[in-house]
Amino acid sequence: MGLYSETNTRFSFLTVICFVVTKSLVVSCCLPIFLMGMRYYFSRKVIISYLECALNTDMSDIEQYYMKSPGSCFWVAMLNGNVVGIVAARGNEDDNTLELRRMSVDSKYRGKGIAKALGRKVLEFAMINNYSSVVLGTTAVKVAAHKLYESLGFKHVGVIEHYTLPGMTHSVLERVFFQVRYHRYCLQLREE
Repeated sequence: MGLYSETNTRFSFLTVICFVVTKSLVVSCCLPIFLMGMRYYFSRKVIISYLECALNTDMSDIEQYYMKSPGSCFWVAMLNGNVVGIVAARGNEDDNTLELRRMSVDSKYRGKGIAKALGRKVLEFAMINNYSSVVLGTTAVKVAAHKLYESLGFKHVGVIEHYTLPGMTHSVLERVFFQVRYHRYCLQLREE
């Protein structure tokens, strides 16, 4: 069941409970609007905090973090002179893995094979540099993102429920209205 289906089911259940307790149709109808507003507020707050964190860490100095670091790289997809997608790769010498990071495609250009081409570039880089596997983690809700990783050969290896994104405050309200699942994927290129 998807995140939105679960949320709608919870809202429906709470609306019914609210009506049973208050016997007020007005209050019962306002509750889902209030809850959706709170979900939107906290989702936006967390996502903006996460983006600010990213822009203050590796994305603040792409050249230093990805281009000068051995075994790492950063690619940009261009179309008609515009950046339409990015992806990064960060090597880990300790376990000889390459982490696929920061894959993003402009929403206007999704579904055109750009993400798949970027993913293949990372896999090619991993093979040229003799990494034993490529790993990635994602909080993507969209099924299309997960299907993309699987089409590239990645295997789903686990999920962490109630994952904390960088920039989250861990407040009770934040945890109630914004819950994240962190999916881990791995593509074994060769045995170590």
